[in-house]
Amino acid sequence: MAIDIARAWKDPEYRKTLTPEQLASLPPNPAGNPSLSEEDLGRIAGGIARPEAPDTMLQCTLTCTLPVNVCK
Repeated sequence: MAIDIARAWKDPEYRKTLTPEQLASLPPNPAGNPSLSEEDLGRIAGGIARPEAPDTMLQCTLTCTLPVNVCK
């Protein structure tokens, strides 16, 4: 069976169907390891790293998503 490499990188269910030998033959994912630690996730809020306040999250109001001309 030919391995769909991109699918193996992206699809955890497909990856579970691969044998240990097939998994070992996969090249490294060029995107790297996609998982983040709980500590890393705790320092990120809305895509903005907040090292000065790792336990807080940025709060966004409805106006953040409205077009500029509506917010006047």
